[in-house]
Amino acid sequence: MADAASRAGLRYDSPAILEFVNALHVPHDQALAAAFDAAALEGLPPIQVGPSEGKLLGLLLRLIGARRVVEVGTLAGYSAIHLARGLNADGHLWSLEMDPHHAAVAQGNLALAGLSERSTVLVGPALEGLPGLVPQGPFDAVFIDADKGNYDHYGRWAAANLRPGGLLLGDNAYYFGNLLDDQPEAAAMRRFHQEAGEAFDCVCIPTPDGLLLGIKR
Repeated sequence: MADAASRAGLRYDSPAILEFVNALHVPHDQALAAAFDAAALEGLPPIQVGPSEGKLLGLLLRLIGARRVVEVGTLAGYSAIHLARGLNADGHLWSLEMDPHHAAVAQGNLALAGLSERSTVLVGPALEGLPGLVPQGPFDAVFIDADKGNYDHYGRWAAANLRPGGLLLGDNAYYFGNLLDDQPEAAAMRRFHQEAGEAFDCVCIPTPDGLLLGIKR
């Protein structure tokens, strides 16, 4: 089978293979499709996680029986839908989004998914909103997919507010292939990696741009 694929010039992560497995394992309903296609439908940037990454987030929450989860960076709500669907029946997701338009689109998509009661989208800078969430903790998981220059700050907040055994998840952990560059955002992302390694048992899952997964010690 491998020899046949090699002769055909196919990569194991070829678009055709990804399309097949995504369609099979992560079929989109109306809400997921609206959130994923928000770049074309609502004028948002096309920077949401991929279908398999989104499904992975929800599965990880199910594995730990998550009830209280924080997301930093909502965009159109695609990852938020996956996260909220991974919660226990009595769980809640708090998602922080800087842009009011993005937040409104996300709220609409979460409502379309029937998840309004188990999710809250908070509008404003995450560094200002996170302190107000502390009384809701400790949390079972924190997913970070926001401004890269503040990943180190978000990681410290997660380390302080996750329960032992809670999950830290950080998308774009390779920083678009620029992780080792000499620029402030790359340095912040390296600090995120380094400090996460001190408080969590970590691995960087080799998704297209890396997904850091840490379990709090």
